[in-house]
Amino acid sequence: MKSKSLDFRQIEWWIVTSATLIAFLIILFNYRPQFYNDSGFAIFKFASRLLILGVLYSAFHLIHMVLIPKYQRESQKWPSIIWIVVTGLASFGICALFGFNAELVKTPFPTYFLGIVVLYACYLIGSNLLEQALTPPRIRDFQLYNFTRLILSYLFTLFLLIQLDSISSEGPAIIFGIFIPVILIASLYNFFLVYGKKKQGKLKQSRWYNWGLVAVIFFIFLVISIEENQEEIFFLGGLGVNAFIQLIFFPLTSLVFRKYDSFMGQITSLSSQVDQGHASFDFLRSQINPHFLFNALNTLYASALIENAEKTSDGIQKLGDMMRFMLHENQLPLIPLSREIDYLRNYLDLQYLRFGSQENLDLDIQITDSQCHGEVAPMLIIPFVENAFKHGISAKEKSWIRLNLRCISGSVHLDLVNSVHPEKPSGDQAREESGIGLDNVKKRLELLYPNRHQLNIIANDSDYFVHLSVQIHAS
Repeated sequence: MKSKSLDFRQIEWWIVTSATLIAFLIILFNYRPQFYNDSGFAIFKFASRLLILGVLYSAFHLIHMVLIPKYQRESQKWPSIIWIVVTGLASFGICALFGFNAELVKTPFPTYFLGIVVLYACYLIGSNLLEQALTPPRIRDFQLYNFTRLILSYLFTLFLLIQLDSISSEGPAIIFGIFIPVILIASLYNFFLVYGKKKQGKLKQSRWYNWGLVAVIFFIFLVISIEENQEEIFFLGGLGVNAFIQLIFFPLTSLVFRKYDSFMGQITSLSSQVDQGHASFDFLRSQINPHFLFNALNTLYASALIENAEKTSDGIQKLGDMMRFMLHENQLPLIPLSREIDYLRNYLDLQYLRFGSQENLDLDIQITDSQCHGEVAPMLIIPFVENAFKHGISAKEKSWIRLNLRCISGSVHLDLVNSVHPEKPSGDQAREESGIGLDNVKKRLELLYPNRHQLNIIANDSDYFVHLSVQIHAS
């Protein structure tokens, strides 16, 4: 309702179609002739009512659903305008001919037809003005526009039925103007105050609202019965209306609401699964940072040239462990937290090989894993550490990275601070772009640990601070 405009052309068609069906049924039951007893004129008058109603509805459908969209869509406007005029004249002629000959109107000119045309034109103009005044960018969202347009569509249809009094009597207008709003209000009352409170577990409040409505209905019929001095109004009316609401209307609407909640729950679940699938796909598609692996291999190669193979073999072993983690355990929904920390240690050891000799770099790494038991989703910690090494180290300026990882009361906590330096040239930044974006990690945290994690990121001109805490799954 907020994010986009409703499809009002379809909504308007359904509202007018429903109103036309009500008018058709009223004509069918109120004016249906007895073919063996009534005269031919009575039968003709009955058929004329149905014909005029059908012609008006057909003209509305053709103009509203076909010709106006064609007019708006095509560059050549005149063919659509001509067809709109021809449709209007043809429907006017049929309404005038049958309406006068069937004595539905007193003059050959059907004034109700002119009223319908003026009403429809005013509705189109009003809808256009609403669209210009109450839609973005003038208004933040579409909520006010949708709500106002729905009310305008309802009023248009109500006044349309009033114009058709001479064809179908005032019955359709009464039903559409009184009974439908009452049904809508009763449905909303049940949805928010009776069914809604019960769904929230507030059974006492739900009963109060329900019995309060019963008392109000009895009071209304009591007042009417006193004014009319007829006791049966109170007993028949009050008992009848309350019985209908409590035994038929509320159970039926509650069933509809439960189906709606179930349907929306399925949509939400599917949307969550799709979002999680997209996040996992993006995560897996770009999880290995080729630039980091390239630098790591170059570092190992340089180490092999200047020293014996012990350090190099150790680095290669750590890199192999990381690759195995990426290819196997990283595909699992949950892994032991100890394996996540092992991967982090291997990553840090390789970064020590790369930057350990840099004099202007201060690295303070504290990992306390004695209480780190349980399982977590893979790759929730390393993206923040990788981001710190990517943005927190400068070859010319003083740099620092301070990491503290610990487990407390069934949660793993990460505090990470790194120095901040001016943005690198776009070419260098693109080459060092991390394979696992922080936005992706945030999305995974929201999907996998709703209300079970805390992520705070604070940045200023010199420091970038991250605090992450995630509840650990018991193993």
